[in-house]
Amino acid sequence: MAYATYTDIQERMLRTLSTDEQAICTTLLEDASVLIDAYNKNAEANAKKVVACRMVIRALGSGDNTGLPIGTTQGTMSALGYSQTFTISGGGSVGQLYLDKTDKKYLSIGNKIGSYSPLESMVITND
Repeated sequence: MAYATYTDIQERMLRTLSTDEQAICTTLLEDASVLIDAYNKNAEANAKKVVACRMVIRALGSGDNTGLPIGTTQGTMSALGYSQTFTISGGGSVGQLYLDKTDKKYLSIGNKIGSYSPLESMVITND
């Protein structure tokens, strides 16, 4: 079960998705929901929707028809010297679904002070 629809993505991207993009978006939203549930199935419904949308928008890229690869934040092209330079956003994770630090905050997961590691119970003491 997806936590958002392709229309939610369209509203956030401020453009209409093509039929192919709608199909891809629907599949990615289902995948994002599985990932979200793996981290915190009990998160609030609104948080799950926002995070799913953010994940899919990152994976889709801007959709601008600029000739630059998806996920690039900037690019340089030259002519006769044959030079191209691109900067990829997200640490090189173009087209992938992932949770960033803000997403984890929305889902109430991540590093917490005073957390407990299951490995701590495995320590053998000689009492």
